[in-house]
Amino acid sequence: MAGGASTPALVASVAACGGMGFLAAGYKTPTLLAQQIGDVRNRSGHPFGVNVFVPQPPPGDPAGVERFRRDLEPAAAAAGIDLPPTRITDDDRFDDKIALLCERRVAVISFTFGLPPAEVVDALRLVGSSVIATVTSVVEARQADALGVDALCVQGPEAGGHRGTFVIDDEPGTVPLPELVSAIRAESGLPIIAAGGIHSGEQMSTLLAAGAAAVQLGTAFLRTDESGANQTHQDALAAARFDRTVITRAFSGRAARGLLNAFILEHGAGAPRAYPQVHHLTALLRADAARRDDPDGLALWAGTGFRSAETGPAAGVVSRLWAEFGRR
Repeated sequence: MAGGASTPALVASVAACGGMGFLAAGYKTPTLLAQQIGDVRNRSGHPFGVNVFVPQPPPGDPAGVERFRRDLEPAAAAAGIDLPPTRITDDDRFDDKIALLCERRVAVISFTFGLPPAEVVDALRLVGSSVIATVTSVVEARQADALGVDALCVQGPEAGGHRGTFVIDDEPGTVPLPELVSAIRAESGLPIIAAGGIHSGEQMSTLLAAGAAAVQLGTAFLRTDESGANQTHQDALAAARFDRTVITRAFSGRAARGLLNAFILEHGAGAPRAYPQVHHLTALLRADAARRDDPDGLALWAGTGFRSAETGPAAGVVSRLWAEFGRR
């Protein structure tokens, strides 16, 4: 959960309950990531993971990015914002983060938005880290299997936030998560971690029966005490006016699931397939909306089970899920 939702406190709390928490490396400087890794280790002696975004190629439609900039300019001018210059390339300091993770010997490293180079997998393995690839289809799973990763995080269409498709232009698949897990299980002998819209013990049972070895949750923790999600985002998850999620490219240029709001309605149709260029282009608008507590200007990432997101300690979410699972 890049963007601040996954905090060291949340990672440590989930680990204390028998789960494995993950920090997000995306959008952070290596310095901040190093601080958060140290914070988790100060809070907990349990293993944890870090998720890393694989760098993306330059946009195939740079003119589309500039058209979208023009679409955003009236809103920016009304807010007194100068939109930033377009970043044609941005690798999110990938090499520096890999060097840091090798140095800190984090137990598990997962990758999203594609596969890392083989030499990165080898370097991480050399220091004792396990490597997970996020996949959204059977084809992607085959490619990850061929690379030799240790496990697959199978992300279904129900997932909140960005879909982990290897190619930005690809439209996310619609095969429900249990069926996708079964299909990939038939192709690969790697352990499967099922992710996307999970919020109940019944779902956990179904996914394990389909071939998953574990499940991964995100939205279920967004309203907990340890969450770093913006309070406006947290409140929107329970607000009656936000009653459904949609897939949009409006905020980042990549397909992502979030609560339907005014920004998506106004800008979703014109958003180009260009990530992270659109992400950077909308950043100041989103920050302004956060300052004004305006949910209609925020990327309210959420999975399909968002109404089940609970307040209170993260340990309570884990305990409830274990209890429901045990009753199955």
